[in-house]
Amino acid sequence: MILPERMHVFIPYICRPENILSLYLIKAMQIQLLKSKVHRAVITEANLNYVGSLTLDQDLMDAANMIEHEKIQVVNVNNGTRIETYLIVGPRGSGVCCLNGPAARQGAVGDIVIIISYALMDFEEAKTFKPTVVFPVTGNKLPDL
Repeated sequence: MILPERMHVFIPYICRPENILSLYLIKAMQIQLLKSKVHRAVITEANLNYVGSLTLDQDLMDAANMIEHEKIQVVNVNNGTRIETYLIVGPRGSGVCCLNGPAARQGAVGDIVIIISYALMDFEEAKTFKPTVVFPVTGNKLPDL
């Protein structure tokens, strides 16, 4: 293999132990931050005998820029629990927000929840990123704008 001129000087510099970590941090530093949030949805169902997850109205998922099987965090405002699960698409326009499987033990119908998803991105990109936040109204519907 023929290396470009001066490459033979650059490679040993990078391979020094004291330089590898700095190069890694500069090139690969990523942080996790809020990507999307459905703020104060109301639990409409709790189905203990399901495999697991949260079923959410497709209108809310689309508005919040969330997709099926995406990892989410569900924070129950009424009892303070915070769980991690994934999303299942519910019927569009139904207003469904159903805790499934073991998650059903963490909330009751009528409880208010915050549904959060996060993204991993480059540190510089994260400085200008704006998350999507949805504030459902009565019946877990999108507000009229």
